[in-house]
Amino acid sequence: MYSESDLANAVEAGVMTQAQADAFRNHIAEGRSAPAVDEEHFKLLTGFNDIFVAIATLLILVAVGWIGAYIGGHTFNIQRGGPVEIGATVSTGAFVVAITSWLLAEYFTRQRRMALPSILLLLGFAWGVFAGVGALFAANTPWLAEQLHIDLNDEIRMKQLVGGIAIVVGVITAAATWIHWRRFMVPITAAVGAAALVTVAIGSIMAFVPGSEDWLNYIVLAAGLIVFTFAMRWDMSDLERRTRRSDVAFWLHLLAAPLIAHPIFHMLGVFDGNISIAIAVVVLGLYVAFAFVALAIDRRALLVSSLVYVLYAMYSLFESTGAVELSAALTGLVIGSALLLLSAFWQPVRRGVVSLLGGLGGSLPPTQQVVTA
Repeated sequence: MYSESDLANAVEAGVMTQAQADAFRNHIAEGRSAPAVDEEHFKLLTGFNDIFVAIATLLILVAVGWIGAYIGGHTFNIQRGGPVEIGATVSTGAFVVAITSWLLAEYFTRQRRMALPSILLLLGFAWGVFAGVGALFAANTPWLAEQLHIDLNDEIRMKQLVGGIAIVVGVITAAATWIHWRRFMVPITAAVGAAALVTVAIGSIMAFVPGSEDWLNYIVLAAGLIVFTFAMRWDMSDLERRTRRSDVAFWLHLLAAPLIAHPIFHMLGVFDGNISIAIAVVVLGLYVAFAFVALAIDRRALLVSSLVYVLYAMYSLFESTGAVELSAALTGLVIGSALLLLSAFWQPVRRGVVSLLGGLGGSLPPTQQVVTA
């Protein structure tokens, strides 16, 4: 499978002319009755070899992590079963995973440009840094508290210490992912770094702002909106979705969607028990609003992230009408049919939605193919 960025690279390398690339895009768009942007391409597999290499990569990372943890637990054993030994065990294994992920990426990402293995290696590297640094700090928290003259029984100050540690770990992880991005340019890297920073921000607020637990849903929602804005900046820099920037935006939207959807539906009490008909109607109304946004920006992540809540709301509606035995089946039939219809008529419906936005439509992906053969 060839992505838009592959076509752009082929033009830059002189393999084909810009006119030939445009003609190819037009041909594909006509065959699918949709402009290229509506397909929302992102590279996950370049071939079955990606799956083969991904399986081997997982086996290697698990193995080296296990071996590293074993070596760390026995080499740096200061107190059998104590926090220092546990920290050495986890951190050594995690750092070995991070180093191995980087070394494998030098070939499978930088040279072979294999999509799925590159994603796994980035995640392995980020996890290795996060878990390794986190384990080191966790094992030495009592020592840090002693150096800072913090009483271990002082709940407030210990909470602040843990929050400070979370900030350091998150910043180091985000910095490591940025270095990885500069070296390998894997599109999901921006989303992983953003996730680390979101975790840092939320952890910091929870640690240093008393009573912030009561505002957790609002904090998460705000974080989701910030990530969504960041994703839109990447999207708007490549409206025709022909470069790697579009892939970066895809992963950022995939991160932002649950951060937006979950706190909203959680505040509505969707999973607190049997929801009322009024709440179910509100949930369905919100899903329609999400669909409007998804159509406008031509991204489906928000619809997928909020789907489970809509399914539960529709299920409750059918149960309230007395269709208990068929409620699950009817829910699947209605929602599935609605999503298939939306997919089939995505392009004309999207044109209608964008037309309602007036001047904002110029800042959104085009609703039709913009190149000519």
